Amino acid sequence: MAQRVMGKPENSQEGPMGFQLMKAVFEGVSMKKRIAMFSTLAAVLFAAAVGVSQTTPVAAASRGKVGIIDIQTAILDCAEGKKAFSDLQAKFKPRQEQIREDQQSVLKLQNQLQTQAATLSGSEQRRLTRELQEKETMLKREEDDAQTDFTYDRQDVVRRIGRKMVQVIGQYAQQHGFSLVIDASTVPVYYAAHGLNITGAIVAAYDAKYPPQSASATPPAAPTSASKSATDKPKP
Repeated sequence: MAQRVMGKPENSQEGPMGFQLMKAVFEGVSMKKRIAMFSTLAAVLFAAAVGVSQTTPVAAASRGKVGIIDIQTAILDCAEGKKAFSDLQAKFKPRQEQIREDQQSVLKLQNQLQTQAATLSGSEQRRLTRELQEKETMLKREEDDAQTDFTYDRQDVVRRIGRKMVQVIGQYAQQHGFSLVIDASTVPVYYAAHGLNITGAIVAAYDAKYPPQSASATPPAAPTSASKSATDKPKP
């Protein structure tokens, strides 16, 4: 019996105002597409760990077994990864809610200017326009800051778990006679015989070596934009 393992995930696309990535996480979109760039680093580290960086796949396969792993899935499915990304979601939830509130405020002001354009005086229109511009500037800053902070924290989680994960992969490969392990999340694999995928086994090995209680403590909640100093407000 055989199974098919498809290759590289699609690149993620950011939505309006650069906040689509964080929004996707909170709305349940798979994180697999968000960490492919770090899987490449993990693959390089693993090659060094098992001593096959100078060996071709064909030569390696001729001397032993070949394994397939999806390191993105392994990072997400291990107990430490589940906890880390759950903590990350909780940390940024207040900022997400604040941004949604500010988005509604901007939309309300835009609607007021559009629907009352015929009745507003010139001075009132200018005042509301300046207010709208200030709100839009603040919203853009909030979104950009949240996106930057979220990306940094997400990358830190992937790097932290990934470094340990590749060590587990190397140890597992040596103990079970694998000459080569391929990361299917970064290298196209169009066919693999049933049983070659060792992702589940690696997750189990990782959890055994790094049980949930050894995972980092829950990070403190991220400050919302409401806590920012009034001096940050742009001048008209």
